[in-house]
Amino acid sequence: MAGAVAARTGDEMSGPALLVAGLAVTGSPLTASWLLAGLTVSAAAGGPLLGVLLDRARRPGRLLACCLLGYAGGLLLVLYGLGRVPDAALIGVAVVAGLLGPALTGGWTAQLPRVAGPERLSRATALDSMSYNVAGLAGPAVVGLVASAGGGGATVLVCAGLLVAALPAAWSLPPVRSRPASPAHPAAPGSPAEGGAAGRGRAVRAELVEGFAVIWRNAPLRRATAGSALSCCGLAMLVVSAPVLGAELTGESGHGALLLAVTAASGLAANAAIAAWGRVRRWDRVLAWGTAVLGAGMALAAGAGAFWAAVVAAAVAGAGEGPQLTALFSVRHREAPARLRSQVFNTGASLKITSFAVGSALAGPLAAYSASSALVAGAVLQAAAVAVLTAGRRGRSTPAQAPRSARGGR
Repeated sequence: MAGAVAARTGDEMSGPALLVAGLAVTGSPLTASWLLAGLTVSAAAGGPLLGVLLDRARRPGRLLACCLLGYAGGLLLVLYGLGRVPDAALIGVAVVAGLLGPALTGGWTAQLPRVAGPERLSRATALDSMSYNVAGLAGPAVVGLVASAGGGGATVLVCAGLLVAALPAAWSLPPVRSRPASPAHPAAPGSPAEGGAAGRGRAVRAELVEGFAVIWRNAPLRRATAGSALSCCGLAMLVVSAPVLGAELTGESGHGALLLAVTAASGLAANAAIAAWGRVRRWDRVLAWGTAVLGAGMALAAGAGAFWAAVVAAAVAGAGEGPQLTALFSVRHREAPARLRSQVFNTGASLKITSFAVGSALAGPLAAYSASSALVAGAVLQAAAVAVLTAGRRGRSTPAQAPRSARGGR
C-alpha cells in the first residue's frame, strides 16, 4: 500500500507537473499540452507488452521497479531539456516515458493476489482502490503547493522523488513460485519458446494474442474492459469541465479543483465503507451501478445553478466512481487467469488512459462552449457504459472470493 500510494501519487502529479513546468519554462500552453498528451497517448501501446513481460517475469516486482525508474528518468529528462532542446524531441521523450505509465496502475494491482492471498483479496482490492483516491486528492494538491513555493521545475523533481520512493516496495514484491505454461503454447525444454531471441519473440507475440483473446472471449472481462474504457472517456469530461464550471458559478476557476477534490474524497469514503463492510458477492452489479451513479452526478453538475449544488453533484459522482474502480479490479482478479493477470490489468489500464486522453481532447471544445454541454456529453457516455456493462448479463455474478484461477477456469 505504501509503494502503491507513493507511485500513484507520483503518477497523478506527472501530468500536471509537466504542464506547470512546460508553461513556466517555455511560456507556451501548446507545448505544455502536447507534453501531457505525449505522456498519456502511448499507454495503449505500452500496457499490453508490459503486462506480458510482468507475467513472464520470475521477479515481477523488480521489473516494476525498473518501470518506475524509467518513468521518473523520462520526466527528469524532459525537465532538463526544457528550453535547451527542440520541443518535438521532448514530446518524443514524453511518449517513450508514457509507455511505462500502465505499470504505475495495473502493474501494481496485478501483484495484489500474491501479497494478500485469496482469503483477503476482496478487502485488499478495496484498499488498493482507495490508493487511487488518495493519489487523486494528494497529487494535484502537491503540485499546486510545490509550484507556489518552488516553481514549476520543482514539481517534476518531487514527482520523480515519489516514484523513486516506491522502488523498495516494488523490488521486494514476492517472486512467482510457479508459472503455469500456456496450454496453447507449452514451453518444452530446449524449444524455441524457451531459448533464443527469435523463440522468445514468438512466445511474447503468442501471449499478447492470447491475452487479448482472453479479454475478448470472457464475457465479464470483455464487458468490464469496454465499459470502463467508455466510462473513463466520459470521466475526462468532468475533469476538463470542472475549472470552467467553477469559473461560471463563482468567477474563480480554482474552485473547480475543489470540485475534483470533493469527487476524490467521496470516492475514498465509499471505498472505505466497502473495505469495512467486507466481501461483496456481485461485483458486476456494483460496477454497473457505480457507473450509473457517476453519470447521475455528472448530470446533476450540468444542471447546477449554484456552487453548493455543484459540490453535491461532485460528491454523488465520487460515490459512484470509487466503488466502480473497486468493482472493476475485483472482476479482473476473479476472471483473469493467474498467468495472464498482469497483461489483463495493464491492457485495461492502458485502454483507460488512452480513453481519458481522447475524452480530454473532445471535452476541450465542448467546455469552451459551456461546462454543461461537456458534462451532459460525459453523462451520456456513462449511460452508454452502463448499457455495455449490462448487455447480455445473465444470472448471478460469480462471487468475488472465488477467483477464476482458484476455480480451475480458463
